[in-house]
Amino acid sequence: MTPAEIAPKDRLIVALDVPSLELAEAMVNRLGDSVTFYKIGYRLAYAGGLPLVGKLADRGKKVFLDLKLHDIGNTVTQGVESITKLGATFLTVHAYPQTMKGAVEGRGNTSLKILAVTVLTSYNEDDLHAAGYRLGVSELVEARAQQAQVLGVDGLVCSPEEVGSLRKIVGHQMNLVTPGIRPAGSATGDQKRIMTPGRAIAAGADYLVVGRPVVEAADPKAVADAIQAEIAQALD
Repeated sequence: MTPAEIAPKDRLIVALDVPSLELAEAMVNRLGDSVTFYKIGYRLAYAGGLPLVGKLADRGKKVFLDLKLHDIGNTVTQGVESITKLGATFLTVHAYPQTMKGAVEGRGNTSLKILAVTVLTSYNEDDLHAAGYRLGVSELVEARAQQAQVLGVDGLVCSPEEVGSLRKIVGHQMNLVTPGIRPAGSATGDQKRIMTPGRAIAAGADYLVVGRPVVEAADPKAVADAIQAEIAQALD
């Protein structure tokens, strides 16, 4: 989907990083029409949250299933084939060539879109070196983006700091989804490569993933509405 085809309200993806299905459903109800797109990650998925994918889809919501799959190609293919039946819009895999190839094969001709995670936004240069990588963050992100594009992956998960450079590599053929989004004045938490919503959209991000600043707020709907307004202003 090109940027022009994305509804402005769909650009905010709220991460339902809560410990139970009940709390997730309560948060969705609190947010109401302010949010159309939700992320389900490890915490909720492994706490019985996978059925929520279909429930949200039935309500007209979109779901980003953030499972960051990574295994031998055949195993990933089989896993993705099963996930296509859940009703999610996006699914993440780690941006390793065999993993991405297997995910694309498993997706087949379904509507599920595969997103490749380039480098986690909680990583910096020191973290990569400690893990044994010889490339720095920007070099590794760009190399993985090029591989993802060749393999037919639909989009990339990257920090907002890399959006500009990745646009030059992939153009608008791939969606760029950015975690590490923090409204002005929010705590950074464990994120190291961050940006405000408006700046991230202006830089070229297609979708913004925001978790704790919304779900831990005293008034989640007010925070979500403020982010939506900032997104709309950046798009003008």
